[in-house]
Amino acid sequence: MKHFALAGNPNCGKTTLFNNLTGSTAHVGNWPGVTVEKREGIYKKLKEPVSIVDLPGIYSLSPYSPEEIISRNYLLQDKVDCIINILDVTNLERNLYLTTQLAELDIPLVVALNMSDLLTKNGDIIDVIKLSELLNVKVISISALKGTNLDELMQTAYHESNKIRKGKMLFNSSISELIDELKGLYSKKNIENPLFHAIKMSEEDEIEIRNNEDIYERVVNFKKNFANDNFEGDYASLLADERYRFIEQNAKKFFHRKQTNEKIKMTRSDKIDKILTNRFFGLLIFAVILFFIFHFTFAEDFLYLHAMGLFGDGLNVWPDVPIVGGVIGSGNGINSLGVMLQTLMINTTDWITSVVRSGLESLDGQSWVTGFICDGVLGGLFAVLSFVPQILLLFLFFSILEDTGYMARVAFILDRLFRKFGLSGRAFMPMIMGFGCSVPAIINTRTLADDNERTATIRVIPFFSCGAKLPILTAVSGAIVTTFGIGNADLITFGMYILGMVSAIVAVILMRNTTMRGPVPMFIMELPSYHVPQIKSLMIHLWDKLKHFMKKAFTIILVSTIIIWAMSHFSFSWQYLSDEEINNSILAGIGMLFQPLFTPLGWGSQLGAWGWVFCVGAVTGLIAKENVIATFSSLAACITAGFVGTEEGILEVEQMILATNIAIPGLISFIAFNMLTIPCFAAVATAKAELPKNKFKTTILFWLVFSYIVSMMIYLIGSYWWTLFIFLALIALMAFAIHYINMRLDKKRLANESN
Repeated sequence: MKHFALAGNPNCGKTTLFNNLTGSTAHVGNWPGVTVEKREGIYKKLKEPVSIVDLPGIYSLSPYSPEEIISRNYLLQDKVDCIINILDVTNLERNLYLTTQLAELDIPLVVALNMSDLLTKNGDIIDVIKLSELLNVKVISISALKGTNLDELMQTAYHESNKIRKGKMLFNSSISELIDELKGLYSKKNIENPLFHAIKMSEEDEIEIRNNEDIYERVVNFKKNFANDNFEGDYASLLADERYRFIEQNAKKFFHRKQTNEKIKMTRSDKIDKILTNRFFGLLIFAVILFFIFHFTFAEDFLYLHAMGLFGDGLNVWPDVPIVGGVIGSGNGINSLGVMLQTLMINTTDWITSVVRSGLESLDGQSWVTGFICDGVLGGLFAVLSFVPQILLLFLFFSILEDTGYMARVAFILDRLFRKFGLSGRAFMPMIMGFGCSVPAIINTRTLADDNERTATIRVIPFFSCGAKLPILTAVSGAIVTTFGIGNADLITFGMYILGMVSAIVAVILMRNTTMRGPVPMFIMELPSYHVPQIKSLMIHLWDKLKHFMKKAFTIILVSTIIIWAMSHFSFSWQYLSDEEINNSILAGIGMLFQPLFTPLGWGSQLGAWGWVFCVGAVTGLIAKENVIATFSSLAACITAGFVGTEEGILEVEQMILATNIAIPGLISFIAFNMLTIPCFAAVATAKAELPKNKFKTTILFWLVFSYIVSMMIYLIGSYWWTLFIFLALIALMAFAIHYINMRLDKKRLANESN
């Protein structure tokens, strides 16, 4: 099988092209030797299947960032049959800098001019033939977003991959003599891509020097006999200048801009940015957008008709149809789209469970078999699956924001804020990925150059609640509303997401002013043009998310529900127990052992005999956060048999509330603890691989302590308002102590530097 690599600058449309070429065949893995995510898929429309690898977005092949090192090592060390270099034609001159480096490799190369439709719309013209002659490679105009000319691109790449190509230097350099000599030395050592290595050695590339110290001696000797007034022996800067000069001098041969006597007009993206990136309104607009997303996904009174007293006793559309009953609305008002889809899923799974239960009972099977299958296996699985529609809808909204180019603007906006707290805006990108899943979000921190920034970001990524935590937020929030008759579920859910983000900021401030002091790295980011997301690309994202969720549901969660059911129905002597005897079970014994630890959080010893269920739910959530609601579902039938509630998922939490008499502060504390504590095992394993040495154990401790303290504050302040002043006094005292210690350390450092 042939292997093609997609290479290009960030935001050039590379990943959009990858998704269009590979579709749902894409899969995620790790680069050899490093735990950085790579995407690899199969293109099947040629004579033979072709493997396509989506390289990280880079500006050059110099080892200045982790992405550049990964891309460079892959191209040099793996068997690549063809490189497809994607160029953003709206920023053509800058994109061509990478092309001049790729052309120096002995690998077939095809250039794809992406976003060519935008160029035509602006009235600009690129002479593809002239550009192809200048680069000495095939050039194809495409639109990755609209799927234009993609088959032609792949046919051309396949044809070129069957040829032998030697790297070529596209410009004449003043140190060509040195480069030619170095190239000869590499060739004698039978090193592939000798021209590329020769140029990198002349630039005094650290990797090249480390691997070929004998050849570097020739560079040192050459410098002694060659003087350059402008660059004083800095050949890296010299070659960079010559590359840009080559691009600038030749651009007019192939790039023809629309002639106009009018002043340069602002583009549509510029006009939108004047509003969305405004320093005063940018964050407010982002907050409003987030609220709309959560309201559209979780609101039961979507139009606030019930809140305004304009809604009667409720709306139960098609009540006699078991699957769709109550989908449109209920006594709380008209449902949002997310709640409609969730209700439809709940009614469907309830109907399936009732059919299975009736079938088992008609066979005169033993009651424990019926309980195991319906209450244990199906109950746990369906309680989790009922949240799939809302998870997918939430993920769809975030994918739209990312594909339109808005998320890049949010990173730009937040850079000003983050910089005050000790992080750059670049850290926002992995954080926002945490709303989808912590695993790829943590992996994405490898793009952060500073170890302190990377560690701090990894530690706060779990605070951005992933889709797996959504069932906890929705179920507990809904139960608060239905049981206590206060608030709105969407507002509580939105508030908990805000709590997570605020907690992340507080944690970063704390870390960057204590154990991780240091300068904030610079943040340079190009803002892509706004464009309409492609439906196919969005559906691919959703399909990948659904596959991931279903795989977890029918593996980890299924096994967990079976184990939970077994532990709740057997004693330590392995005697089978009925539902009424659950307090004598293995699970209850373990829960009661740890229950006192959570008393300061509001769901410990004060809840009495059944309080251990919250403790068990939090512990099983360490394996997978979906297990919290799956655990409640498995235990609900045992705790309050015959209790009739309103909705699946929410029903189980209602049963826990009635059985334990837990108060609202305790429930909010429970949500907060599960949001902020140690994430699932998969995220923990990823964090261990990505964290610098000796940081993993302290990170685990940080997650436990931070979540415990925040949850304790929520419960105590919510239960005893006057404790707020005690916590404020302690925070002020701690802030003063940190400021005083830092001031002393800075004075000592300045004194040492002056000496």
